[in-house]
Amino acid sequence: MTEHQPRSENLTGILLMLAAMALFAVEDLFLKLAATDLPVGQVVLISGLLGAPIFMVMAWRRGDGIFVREALHPAVIIRNVGEMVAAVTYVAALATVPLGTIAAVLQALPLAVTMGAALCFGEKVGWRRWSAILVGFAGVMLVIRPGADGIKLETVLMLVSVAGVVVRDLASRAIPKEVTTAQISAWGLLAVTVLGIGLISISGDVRMVTGTEAAILAAAAVFGSGGYWAVIGASRTGEVSVVAPFRYSRLIFTMSIGVIFLAERPDAMTLIGAGIIVASGLYAFARERVRKRASQGA
Repeated sequence: MTEHQPRSENLTGILLMLAAMALFAVEDLFLKLAATDLPVGQVVLISGLLGAPIFMVMAWRRGDGIFVREALHPAVIIRNVGEMVAAVTYVAALATVPLGTIAAVLQALPLAVTMGAALCFGEKVGWRRWSAILVGFAGVMLVIRPGADGIKLETVLMLVSVAGVVVRDLASRAIPKEVTTAQISAWGLLAVTVLGIGLISISGDVRMVTGTEAAILAAAAVFGSGGYWAVIGASRTGEVSVVAPFRYSRLIFTMSIGVIFLAERPDAMTLIGAGIIVASGLYAFARERVRKRASQGA
């Protein structure tokens, strides 16, 4: 391997991560447009129905089964529960919360996952990264700004969605290595589909989807699947400590889309809070990189 290859791989990984975050930002726009008019359960159901077949086909092309024993592994079940919780609360939040606000809160995910890994798996987290986590969560408080009347329902939905993603990501680490990404994704989206059916059965809230709404939901599925493919490619290309920080570009893409297409205007406190969250996350990434280099040197 020449000395130029690692740099080339890092650049490829960075570009893939940037593409993934841009695609996810566009997916959020389409989901928000759909969630504004359609019942939450219906959006969740259609998202699962459109997304699951994509990953089922990917798995089958690799010769991997979908309805197999591994689908009932405890870690898979826990991951699916996290996926369902995250999906329904995220769609519900999208219906009422500005895209920029949601994007800012989502930037706390890497910090939340780091905290969860330390608490659940005993991963070593030094006082500097714990400090970064606390500062990052303080930034979240600036974004959501709970008032004298308590935290609003929309805010609770965002926080529960983040918690669902944390559960999903932590459970993913405990899934046997022989289970492929396509299988895991297919199972998660099938679970989301079942959840959508359950929500509609309970609420009875469903209506005919117009051609425009169908196109919007299809576009969300296409951009979301493209983003998922790109983020997997980014995770497998280059150094994680170099590529992963570019996840924060999603905040820029999403806020820009909100301003351009939805006439959103994030206020100063939201921007300050978002800046604190991103800075804390980048610092935590930097400290993790230093720790790994020190352990390798030892």
